[in-house]
Amino acid sequence: MKYNTKEYDYLVVGAGPFGATFAYEAAKRGKKVLIIEKRDHVAGNLYTKKNAGINVHVYGAHIFHTDNKEVWDYVNEFAEFNGYINQVVADYNGELYNLPFNMNTFYQMWGVKTPVEAQAKIEEQRAAAGIVGEPRNLEEQAISLIGTDIYEKLIKGYTEKQWGRKATELPSFIIRRLPTRFTFDNNYFNHRYQGVPVDGYTEIFDRMLDSENIDIMLNTDFLTDKNVFLEEFPKVVYTGMIDAFFDYSHGELEYRSVRFESERYESDNVQGNAVINYTDAETPYTRVMEWRHFDNQSDAGVSILTKEYPQDWDRSKEAYYPVNDERNSKVFESYSQEISKFPNVIFGGRLGNYKYYDMDQTFAAALEAVKKEFNN
Repeated sequence: MKYNTKEYDYLVVGAGPFGATFAYEAAKRGKKVLIIEKRDHVAGNLYTKKNAGINVHVYGAHIFHTDNKEVWDYVNEFAEFNGYINQVVADYNGELYNLPFNMNTFYQMWGVKTPVEAQAKIEEQRAAAGIVGEPRNLEEQAISLIGTDIYEKLIKGYTEKQWGRKATELPSFIIRRLPTRFTFDNNYFNHRYQGVPVDGYTEIFDRMLDSENIDIMLNTDFLTDKNVFLEEFPKVVYTGMIDAFFDYSHGELEYRSVRFESERYESDNVQGNAVINYTDAETPYTRVMEWRHFDNQSDAGVSILTKEYPQDWDRSKEAYYPVNDERNSKVFESYSQEISKFPNVIFGGRLGNYKYYDMDQTFAAALEAVKKEFNN
């Protein structure tokens, strides 16, 4: 152990948004905090680094979007955000469509020009699909929302690649994250506050953790010495996988993982958009990001593109997305009942809470944990 553990009030496991926020707030209150992080950097999956003057999101595209003014104001204390609005293009076997589903999409798909025409087309296809009552799965939910044509071309292949299972096996709530609107509006999100940090996300964490009350140990895996850490520190904030914390005693929770391939191009503009989704089943990647379009910062004549490949998770890979289906929800509930046995441990973050949090939700959950811990 590099540091004298008796100096610290808190051990924070993980330097992502939940852990860093808690550490920052605890340090502000005069508490001494040690952060341990198994990776070689802070910022978790929000980690960004410069390549040819371009802010590359190492673990996939992250666009901050929220209606929570408290959270928006909070993150803006640590970084300046630009006004980036995510306007995704979908490529289905060479056919291009605007996302999310809006009047541009409906015109491209069906040639309809008014909301009434679009709604009539969707209703016609919903009726033809014979869906009655509450949608039972993602496929039925998608067809109910936007019809069979759009489901088949723009949702089915992409979603099944992303989650590694049939759309009929996925819960309906997943597709509800995507807006459907009957205006010519390509804004991917409905939220009032949107953008990406001008100098990348890592800046937020560097500023948060720049405190004499915070020490950081990188390349340190909590689980290899879990019992020692729990014995040595009075309070622990744990943001890793909850099933791993409990030694998989109730079985493994399922996650999806992702791998990334980046390539440099000697060009100012390769694909003409920040994000292009590949929605057919045959293309092995789900989307391609051209990072210079997120903030228009780069060296002249250079662009970096990253392809995102979803993959099955195993313990050798990073866990990105909880699979919140019925089976996993039951397993998670079993672990939740074990938490009371560790009153000095705070579980948080996407992995610690086994929830598909957006960024703003993770920051909000961390601030709530701070209020509960310090009563202010």
